[in-house]
Amino acid sequence: MAIAHVKAYDEFVEFITSSPSLEALANFRLSAESEARFSLLLEANRAGTLTSAEEAELDELIRLEHLMRKAKIRAFEKRAAHP
Repeated sequence: MAIAHVKAYDEFVEFITSSPSLEALANFRLSAESEARFSLLLEANRAGTLTSAEEAELDELIRLEHLMRKAKIRAFEKRAAHP
């Protein structure tokens, strides 16, 4: 699945391009809809019922989650360095 087809990427890109504060970045969360989709895919993965398209979507969401964590960690570090 291409990145453009994963709604959560669009949400994150829209947020990042809004020039958020470090505080806003540290507190960013995906929409309830995207988080529910992520949970559904994780549950299907645990149950072994993912289709190949869903597996690709889950892989992209996991990559996005890692990127978001890195951004949040960096925001926390910068906030701590410049209180």
